[in-house]
Amino acid sequence: MIHADLHVHTTFSSDSTIQPKQLIEQLNAHTHVKAAAVTDHDTVRGLEAVCKLASAYSDILIIPGVEISTPEGDILILGTMELPPKPWTVRNVVDYARKGDYVSIAAHPYREYGLGELTRSSGVDAIEVLNGGSPQQANKHAQTLAHEMRLPGVAGSDAHSLQELFSVYTELQSNLDVAEIIAAIKKGRVKPVAANTSAESPARP
Repeated sequence: MIHADLHVHTTFSSDSTIQPKQLIEQLNAHTHVKAAAVTDHDTVRGLEAVCKLASAYSDILIIPGVEISTPEGDILILGTMELPPKPWTVRNVVDYARKGDYVSIAAHPYREYGLGELTRSSGVDAIEVLNGGSPQQANKHAQTLAHEMRLPGVAGSDAHSLQELFSVYTELQSNLDVAEIIAAIKKGRVKPVAANTSAESPARP
């Protein structure tokens, strides 16, 4: 079992202040969250550098990924080191993930830039049911959606600053291996967790 923050932005996203080195330091210092998906906005330029920094630690894993902005809403792709080909429609992005054996996730579906009800016809593999930057009600709507669609529900902090890292994370029945993590998400071997024990964690769909 591992714990991973599946939605993190670095300074390669224009609205984030998290330096790649700082992310690795925070993972190294954390007691149990040892994996993080770097999902910068519409770019993979920082992945090689972040993965190289993480390689110095045997117990830390960076999951390569990207958050793609489509006209309908944002989609996370985990497992890729490259951008999907344009145009970035929901169908094209989800198809790219499927063909590459990556995993597609509807990011914060009921917040700004989320897919909302379009998630139902999107074909994504999973839904972000616990987003660190979303209001509680939006997360609850996402949880209900995942349950109704019988899709796995995952958690990511959506951190843009150090203070936001690991506020929520995903418990996975997996080892520290990208392929295994992707398989675990697709098979629903996941549990969203709020780091603050007073916060309500969604039940597994």
